[in-house]
Amino acid sequence: METTVSPPESTTNVSANVDPLEISAANNHTDDTNNHTTTDAAVSYFPSDPMETEPNSEPPEPQGQPPPGSQPGPSPQKKRRRRRKIFTDMISTSASRLRVLRPHPKPTAAYSHSETDLNDSPSYHQPHRKRKSPPDLDKEVDIEALIAISVGFPVDSLTEEEIEANVVSQIGGVEQANYIIVRNHILARWRSNVSLWLTKDHALESIRAEHKNLVNSAYNFLLHHGYINFGVAPAIKEMKARPMDGMPKGSVIVIGAGLSGLVAARQLVFLGFKVVVLEGRARPGGRVRTKKMSGGDSKTLAAADLGGSVLTGINGNPLGVLVRQLGFPLHKVRDICPLYLPNGRMVNSDIDSKVEVSFNELLDKVCKLRQGIMEEVKSVDVSLGTALEAFRFVYKVAEDPLERMLLDWHLANLEYANATLMSNLSMAFWDQDDPYEMGGDHCFIPGGNERLVRALAEDLPIFSDRPVERVKYGSDGVLVHAGGQEYRGDMVLCTVPLGVLKRGVIQFVPELPQRKKDAIERLGFGLLNKVAILFPYDFWGGEIDTFGHLTEDPNMRGEFFLFYSYSSVAGGPLLVALVAGEAALKFENMSPMDSVSRVLEILKGIFSPKGIAVPDPLQAVCTRWGQDQFSYGSYSYVAIGASGDDYDILAESVADRVFFAGEATNKQYPATMHGAFLSGMREAAHIMRVVKRKSLALAEKMNNLNQENCDLDILFETPDLSFGKFSVLYDPRSADLESNALLRVAFQGEKLNSDFLYLYGLVQRKQVIELNKVEEDLNRIKMLNCDFQVRLVGRKDLCNSAESIITCIKSGRLSST
Repeated sequence: METTVSPPESTTNVSANVDPLEISAANNHTDDTNNHTTTDAAVSYFPSDPMETEPNSEPPEPQGQPPPGSQPGPSPQKKRRRRRKIFTDMISTSASRLRVLRPHPKPTAAYSHSETDLNDSPSYHQPHRKRKSPPDLDKEVDIEALIAISVGFPVDSLTEEEIEANVVSQIGGVEQANYIIVRNHILARWRSNVSLWLTKDHALESIRAEHKNLVNSAYNFLLHHGYINFGVAPAIKEMKARPMDGMPKGSVIVIGAGLSGLVAARQLVFLGFKVVVLEGRARPGGRVRTKKMSGGDSKTLAAADLGGSVLTGINGNPLGVLVRQLGFPLHKVRDICPLYLPNGRMVNSDIDSKVEVSFNELLDKVCKLRQGIMEEVKSVDVSLGTALEAFRFVYKVAEDPLERMLLDWHLANLEYANATLMSNLSMAFWDQDDPYEMGGDHCFIPGGNERLVRALAEDLPIFSDRPVERVKYGSDGVLVHAGGQEYRGDMVLCTVPLGVLKRGVIQFVPELPQRKKDAIERLGFGLLNKVAILFPYDFWGGEIDTFGHLTEDPNMRGEFFLFYSYSSVAGGPLLVALVAGEAALKFENMSPMDSVSRVLEILKGIFSPKGIAVPDPLQAVCTRWGQDQFSYGSYSYVAIGASGDDYDILAESVADRVFFAGEATNKQYPATMHGAFLSGMREAAHIMRVVKRKSLALAEKMNNLNQENCDLDILFETPDLSFGKFSVLYDPRSADLESNALLRVAFQGEKLNSDFLYLYGLVQRKQVIELNKVEEDLNRIKMLNCDFQVRLVGRKDLCNSAESIITCIKSGRLSST
């Protein structure tokens, strides 16, 4: 929802936008001095990925030029990178550990050509490549392993999904090591050209014939779980328009048309399911929302991402694959981020560096503390803010007012990344996802992320303005009440944000398991807001993408503490100011006019002392994510008392009928757009596995039933009595007229062709005698139904007494032989 306010004597158009949020965590975390993770090496090793090597492709031309005499913005002084932990055991000696596909020293390599060879041609089919020497092959195996790691696979073990899918016959050993190499090769091969459909035959071209079974296993896993052949390239869409086989898999109702819902729906359609998507908003995208902004003359235009905006790491990122397929350019978010004091002066670089180092040291001390008392922390958690403040006080960090403002800025940046106050974050598990972070540059998509949403939503059956109120599930399927209508299906996939689940907006019947409700309660769902302002020209200078602002009030440290320049990607001179922490909560109740006035006040305080005039804005939009009835917040975080396990609990299905996806169900990549994307793929594969498991169970049950029918047919080959279409087996344990007998009646008709349909009933011996006296089978049926009140049933519905007779007869005949 947007409300427009036109202030008097001003051309500014101010909107309060109550729609999407910032899903992606901040690019501008502080630098980890040990930040040399080998995942970043995948960029240089894999030059075929233009997204990873050319992030500064030409964006749309910015509109509007500064007036004559204007001066450039502040010169950049400081680089700030996102703080992250690193993998300690990545790919070292992987070739020596995994080189099991090539047991002979001669060059009979596992591959007939290399990944780099593939880059020279748009086709996968290249049969005339010379074999690689062992050193080249070792390097190739390492490169492919790096690519697999960047996607999220462990270096020398299987994922839980692979184990559940039974990709190998035995965990560990040579077969598993061979499978990993084959899997990595197939994955890397498709990543070399994501615009083409990689067939199983293409994969087999470069793997030795004796490993064909591993190729089948790895290819099917990667395909079904959405690691290869996914996206929106024409060749991919053409193939995915054809279901994998003609057998219907059932119907799935997807609740929510955000990234996770759209991705899951597309994959489910490909896997053979009937799908319908119910979306409460009037548009797809969920918390990914791009607002088209314009000036009064409509000549100055820009696209502002009011929700998820930054691709946080492009190495292995599935959203990066979509960008490549669509041919979109990418703009790398430059690391330079100067900071400004309340009086407009730039922070001294030496003091800035000193405080940044101190901030990192405080975080390191907290990490060491929790490592030493982890078991105690698990039972009695405290806030990250409390721990940091305690160490700050003990080590007398940032006691000077200027240093304290700088430290508060870094804390605000951390509150931005986690969408909540430091006092809400779990000291034990707030950064549990750091080891899984995507490597590579952080990037903007020129024109906004809604371009991805449109591509993903194309051709899907999406019903907008259908807010879901109730989900009823049981053994017979699901019933969803939405927008005054009912939708029936076999399964339902719920992708609504955690904030909606916390509010209890959707009623589940029966209620969700207590375990899941507890996880929903424990996990946090935070808030980040933005003010997007379109100006007539870029007065801040185009050589930086971010700059920061310090404040003297610690309680308001997150108020417009960071500005993103979108001039190079939005199509016009656009600035986005971020509001985090406690300031984000107070911002929800500020009027749009007051918010924009405060932003302009800060900008004038920075640029006016430099002789740079800040012009009146053409349009401004303020988000109110906390008030959005379809999200009630921005993205998830690990609150005090919660842990990463709660993300997994939230992802658990209920009764094989209700499934869950979304960023808050992804332990490895929460609070990110790619985390939402991957969760959708995960659940599509999960639903497929459940359907396959049910099909196998049903097939086994039918097989058992057929076997039972066959055994019973053998018994009736020599009945104790037969007349017409009636056959009888007496209970061998008693000759009393009151004793039971098993009766079989054979039916035959045109629809049955030449086969008989057999129905059974439990009768007494004396009733058998009376039936035998009656002429014609039709009259006997009438006597059974009307006089004896006997109901004929199928084999599987026989009562225990009938089963007892069958067992006794079998035992007797077996002993007689």
